Formats: sequence, structure tokens, C-alpha cells
Amino acid sequence: MVYYQKMTPEGYHQIEAEINRLKKERPQRIKILQEARSLGDLSENTEYTEAKRELGHLQGRLRYLDKQLKYAEVVEKKDDGKVDLGKTVLLKFDDGETEEYQIVGRMQADIEKGKLAYDSPLGQAIMKKGVQTKVRVAAPDGEYQVIITKID
Repeated sequence: MVYYQKMTPEGYHQIEAEINRLKKERPQRIKILQEARSLGDLSENTEYTEAKRELGHLQGRLRYLDKQLKYAEVVEKKDDGKVDLGKTVLLKFDDGETEEYQIVGRMQADIEKGKLAYDSPLGQAIMKKGVQTKVRVAAPDGEYQVIITKID
């Protein structure tokens, strides 16, 4: 079974940009590895070991990102009044605090920047719900409630 990763068009483009950046970086990493290899005995050559490790990390990251794009399901914003990927929501928590989040795919999630993953406990609880809906969130630290006060 193939699992498609939902993401916004912005998230898809961010991954493409990172792939392009890494591909531009790869020739320089290969050159550094070749120069380190020419220094002699590879068993005691820390420059070679480090360059090989860094190139391997870059190659692994490229494979990972390519797979993310291969299995991406880009979700366009719909104007249906429901919480979904790409939309921004204003939530009122049961302690009276309000927070604004953009609903994004897992790869884009960054709670510090107000980007909430759709498949996080909070994201799952509010997905496909409308304004003024009160939902219970089952989080690792316990349950709480939020009210969706605005959806853009």
C-alpha cells in the first residue's frame, strides 16, 4: 500500500527548492572528497572520512526529499468554510488563549512559526470542522478543548 503525504503547494515548492540547492552543492562535496582522497592513507585520513560522511548525508537527504515529492498529494485550498490544508485558523483554547495556525503537511510543520501539521493531534481534531465548532483534543499531555473562531 502506498501512503501519499498531503502537503500544500507551498510545501511542495519548498522541497523542490531544497533539492535544487542540494544538487548545486553536490559537485563541491564530490570535489572535496576527491581532494581528501588524494592526501594518502585513507585509514587515518579524517578529511576523507568527514567528506565521505557529508556527501553520504547529502545523498541520503536527496533520496528522502525525492521520495517525499514522489508520494506527495498536493492539496489546493477550497473555499468551503472548513478547516483544511493551506487554510489559516484562529483557535480559542479552554484557558482563554487564542492562537493562529496555518494548516500544513508534516514536512512544513513548525509550531513556532504558526504552522500546524494536519495530522498532529490538534490538526486531526479540527480538520474538516467549521467556525464556532468546539472540539476535544486528545494530546500526549492530556485532553483539552478548542473552539474554531475563524477560518481563512
